[in-house]
Amino acid sequence: MEAPGSTGRTGLAGLPGELQHMSIWTDELVARSGLRVIDMPFVTVGGGLGSFVMVDYLRIAGVPAGHIRTLTVNDHPWQNYEYLLASSQVTRDKRIRSDSSSTLDNIWGFPGYAIRESFAARSLRGFIAPLWNVLTENVLCDYWTPTSGQVFRSMQREGDRIDYWSTLALGRAHVTRRRHGGGYFTVLTQADGEDVAYRSSYVHLAVGYPGLAYLPDLVAYRHRFGDTHRVVNAYEPHEHVYEELNRRGGTVIVRGAGITASQILDRLISDKERLGTDVTIIHLFRTYVEGAHGPSRFLRRRGEYGWAYQGFNWPKSTWGGQDKNRVRRSEGEAREKWLRTLGGTTTPRRKRWQRMLERGRRQGFYRMHVGEVLEVVPGGLGVVVTRLKPDDPSVRPLELESNFVIDATGLEADIAEHTLLADLLQHTGARRNLLGRLDVEPHFEVRGSRAEPGRLYAVGVATLGGYLAGVDTFLGLQIAALEVCDDLARQGFCKFIGVRRSITQWWKWALGRQP
Repeated sequence: MEAPGSTGRTGLAGLPGELQHMSIWTDELVARSGLRVIDMPFVTVGGGLGSFVMVDYLRIAGVPAGHIRTLTVNDHPWQNYEYLLASSQVTRDKRIRSDSSSTLDNIWGFPGYAIRESFAARSLRGFIAPLWNVLTENVLCDYWTPTSGQVFRSMQREGDRIDYWSTLALGRAHVTRRRHGGGYFTVLTQADGEDVAYRSSYVHLAVGYPGLAYLPDLVAYRHRFGDTHRVVNAYEPHEHVYEELNRRGGTVIVRGAGITASQILDRLISDKERLGTDVTIIHLFRTYVEGAHGPSRFLRRRGEYGWAYQGFNWPKSTWGGQDKNRVRRSEGEAREKWLRTLGGTTTPRRKRWQRMLERGRRQGFYRMHVGEVLEVVPGGLGVVVTRLKPDDPSVRPLELESNFVIDATGLEADIAEHTLLADLLQHTGARRNLLGRLDVEPHFEVRGSRAEPGRLYAVGVATLGGYLAGVDTFLGLQIAALEVCDDLARQGFCKFIGVRRSITQWWKWALGRQP
């Protein structure tokens, strides 16, 4: 995915005026503009996890690496994902929120990450533990999940095997326009400032999150007082917060109740208990979950102490069960309603982390408050005051003083914050779905953007609201890539990955041979 905040509105001003304002470009117009044109059958934009998975499927489906270009600012596909993980306190040795079979380097899901970790172990206990965990997960054990380091190392190996690195074209892609006569032009601004137009039949967009999503009251505070030191987003660099708390002690407010908030709390409590510092953590909930909740007795989540618990971002049935089928069959408001029911802010119920919070509540250094924030203002020296809106207007707002505020409420921002997606909505016939994202077909073609015989596809979080729920997950990206690959096979661009090809290609994967 593209790094949030790295997709500023630059590049369009460098195009000749007639290209900027025309929605359909001709070969003659582009040639007259002076842009260098490169012909390439398939172009994927983003260069993150979504692009990597798409290239992997195409190579397995028989497409030569020389027929694919990945337009990206990333040197390796996990670059932005690793940055986001590190910012939210998930280092390479920590486990992420994905299951054993969601293997980005292996479209078949076997052997999974757990089996690989087991056979790489150097002790009997290390061999047995992952296998036992997978066999008994969510009954006797928490869900087994891989470390981010394991995921990245396996992607490196697969990238070498499929010659992914030869597909890279470094630079920032900021425009995709339909071509008169079919296909598309995608403009890439290279590091040296030169604009290059890639002329292709197929374009695949996997640009990730448009930017960071800040809480409105924190945006107002930062704009009004210019303080980005004491009020921070969990997905931006904020190591200074932990360093100062570890050195001086103090109070920190954490806002949010998802996986990122749980990781932030893990770091804060671990540092406090390791160093013995005088740190108080105030956890501010907008909505407080007291117990199991849901729309019916058969569709409920566990919850307690403000948290809603779920093993993964979405229920497992959304990737291959009844909920996947229901989302795929539904349309319009019915699908929107069901996606909102299935979605929501959740975190896994991990035993170690639960014990930490219990100690914090018992010892008094972890405190919880519930309410809507009225405003955030500076207090005394090095203090930020968070005022909560009272239920009774005649009552004075509750004021919470802290040295830092960490916003861990999420990543999502409007797709128009991304330069390329904004241009797409304006010039390429694309439109929004009911959740405000790109409207796509079941096979992830962007509706309204077709330039026969070419196709424009989009995957990832930019398409949430379509025919697949967990589009921003490992398995969701793989399902989307398979749908795109099958659609391309129907058009004769690649081969179908049927039983025979699948078995043959799995053996090539296992032996480390090129597709």
